[in-house]
Parts: sequence; C-alpha cells; structure tokens
Amino acid sequence: MPEPILEVSGLVKHYPLTQGILFKKQVGAVGAVDGVDFALGRGETLGIVGESGCGKSTVAKMLVSLERPTAGAIRYKGEDITRLSGRALKAVRRNIQMVFQDPYTSLNPRMTVGDIIGEPYEIHPEAAPKGDRRRRVQELLDVVGLNPEYINRYPHQFSGGQRQRIGIARGLALRPEIIVADEPVSALDVSVQAQVVNLLDRLQSEFDLSYLFIAHDLSIVRHISDRVAVMYLGRIVETGTEAEIYDHPTHPYTQALLSAVPVPDPEARGHRERIILSGDVPSPTNVPSGCRFRTRCWKADERCAVDVPVLAVPEVFRHTTGPAAHASACHFATEWATGPAV
Repeated sequence: MPEPILEVSGLVKHYPLTQGILFKKQVGAVGAVDGVDFALGRGETLGIVGESGCGKSTVAKMLVSLERPTAGAIRYKGEDITRLSGRALKAVRRNIQMVFQDPYTSLNPRMTVGDIIGEPYEIHPEAAPKGDRRRRVQELLDVVGLNPEYINRYPHQFSGGQRQRIGIARGLALRPEIIVADEPVSALDVSVQAQVVNLLDRLQSEFDLSYLFIAHDLSIVRHISDRVAVMYLGRIVETGTEAEIYDHPTHPYTQALLSAVPVPDPEARGHRERIILSGDVPSPTNVPSGCRFRTRCWKADERCAVDVPVLAVPEVFRHTTGPAAHASACHFATEWATGPAV
C-alpha cells in the first residue's frame, strides 16, 4: 500500500434513541458505525461496499466532518482531525472534499453553476483571488467535460450526469488531496455511470487525488478501486486488494454479494452458484452477539454466537503471500480461502 494519507481507527457513530415529548429520555442507540479501521494511501482508491444501511455513508460524513464520531480517530497526515475545531478544522476541510450521491438534491436550484462551483472560494477566499474566480470556475467546467459558457445556467437546465460533473467540479475547486465519493453514480443511467467513473479515473491522475469510493454496485467498485473494504452492519468484515476480494473472497457475506453480480456471459452464468441469504439484516439497535453475520450465514455454529471474529489475516496465511493472505473477520476464513473461489 502507498504511504497513508488518511488513517481511521476505532471509528464509532451511535445515534441516541429517545422517548418522551418534553423530557426526552435516551432508551437506546442506533449503532450506525461500530469500530471501523482502514487506511487510505496517497494516490490510491479505496472502495467501500455493502448493503444499504451498513454504515458506508455515515463513515463518509464523519471523514468530512458533517458528523462527529462517538469515538475513534481520523488521522489526516498523522493529525487527529476529530479533535480539531474552528480555523484548524476549516483548514483541513480544504483538503478533504465530498461528491454527494444525488445530483438532483446536492445542487442549490436557485444558484447558477458559476455560483455553485465558486462557493468554496467564498468560504476559503485565500484559495483564489476574487478577480480570478470566474476564470477558475470556467477552467473547472472544462476539466469535467462541460462547456465553460454554461457558467450562468441553473441546475435544472442540465441532465443528471451533467449535474454530477458540476458536483465533481465543486469538489475540485480547492484542489483537495482526498475526494470522498458517496455513491456518486447510483442515481445515474448505466451509460452515464461509465462516463462519470472514467472521468473520476482521469481526474485522479491529473490532480494526484486519493479516493474513498463508496458504492453498492460491486462491478463499478472493481473497475475503479485499488483496494476494497466490505462492510456489514457497521463493521468491515473483509478487506484486501481488488484481485483478492473479487477473485478469492474469504468471508461468506462477500461471497454472497459477489454471487449476485450480473454476469453477461450466459455460459459463465450457468456455472456459477447463486448464494441466497436467509432472513433480513438485523436491526442496528439490536445486533446479534458474536459474529454479526451469523443469523444469515449457512456455516455458523455455536462459536459464532459467542466469539466476535477479528478482522485479521488468518494465522495460517500470515507469513505467506497470495490471494488468500488478506484480512477477513470470519472464524472459517481459512476454510473459505482453501476452497474454490466464487
């Protein structure tokens, strides 16, 4: 892995559950994120995948300080930004920008494209002289593949893919080092998705960016990511390189997700076994004991109900190399690793 630019350790976010109207009393908590660890290398793309409600977007919001973590640390170049506030936090936020999921709600309909992309310069006036901002906005429009003459148009005059390009241009305005992309193509047509992903790929090389790319579409994540982390019910259950995760998954949840990815080749589709998970995702207010996936896992036994599996490389592979030697939070990771790939 390249030199880490962002390191997350023990990240937790709980939302309180309250009762009462006048005198609210906390009666529980929703564990949206519960002990997440990962690192993002300079110039790298880390993909985070998982079902809806697993905590992916909550992690993204904490990275850009839209949400404050309940516990844990987020270190940018070695400095814990969860402890920062005021001017110190504002300075760091310049370097970690976000591209939001829905291009229809993330752009103010009453602002022109020029005002939307140029708004970061109002918040950080030191980033660009006032007389030079229009030119910079037009340059950003050109960079993301839009006509610079569109600067005075409004969001409703653009398609969904064009709106997302505007959101990307806004994210690039302050020349950040990290872009957090929270499902940036999920609201777009399939043909437009490919265009936006290819644009992000090109911009990464051009601006030397590091990406945290969040999605539930595993085929898109594979196309753009160097490493992948799989989340389930607030925790990362498996992490490794793109090849390790997709060609040799060692966690049953990852195997189930990959088995659901559409395969265009009918012959290959016929040779692949589809894994249908039983039951629903447990409520984050009442997570299962032991392994959180055990209520839907076909391999679970008594140990899974008691012992919490640790996200680590299985002992037998710890001093070896190969596709199986990556971290997985499963008591049976060794057996999955030695079996056939999905």
